[in-house]
Amino acid sequence: MQRQEPGYVVHAGCDHIFFIGFLGAGKSTLARNLGALFKREFVDTDRLVERARGKSVRDIFAEDGQESFRHGEADALRSLARRKSLLVSCGGGIVEGGEACGLMHRMGTVVYLDGSFQDSLRQIRHPELRPDFVSERDAVKLYRKRRPLYQREADLVLDIHDKTFEQVCAGAAELLWEEGLL
Repeated sequence: MQRQEPGYVVHAGCDHIFFIGFLGAGKSTLARNLGALFKREFVDTDRLVERARGKSVRDIFAEDGQESFRHGEADALRSLARRKSLLVSCGGGIVEGGEACGLMHRMGTVVYLDGSFQDSLRQIRHPELRPDFVSERDAVKLYRKRRPLYQREADLVLDIHDKTFEQVCAGAAELLWEEGLL
């Protein structure tokens, strides 16, 4: 990123914004809404993998395994390398794929939506469709395992604890604007 005139930012190369966080953090909804507000295209890595594989995330996990899905995520991210200024909603487990993490950092900024397990639980509408939500007890373990990974990979952290979606969206827009990313 370089500044040409006061207040004007020219982005060089990939300048995607990657939203990471636990299941139900609102990554997809946030990317979609910010995209509409700021006239930027948004994509969802889970949907990209599903389209490429011709089956649902749940079926990929069941039939091909988690490692295969993680490879699919990395492939999906590589497919974004020639595009500019995307808002990318990432699957909750993307931080478990080392290659995917490296790709995100090379192509843009990683924003962690940091909320509590209870925040996520309130938002998960169909836990039966999520391959890594076997039971609430297992999901708590998964949350505890992934939280340090999200923190490690984050370039920016957006606190979503006990916030409404409107508050999260306004906070994200403000943070990204202040950082010169929107």
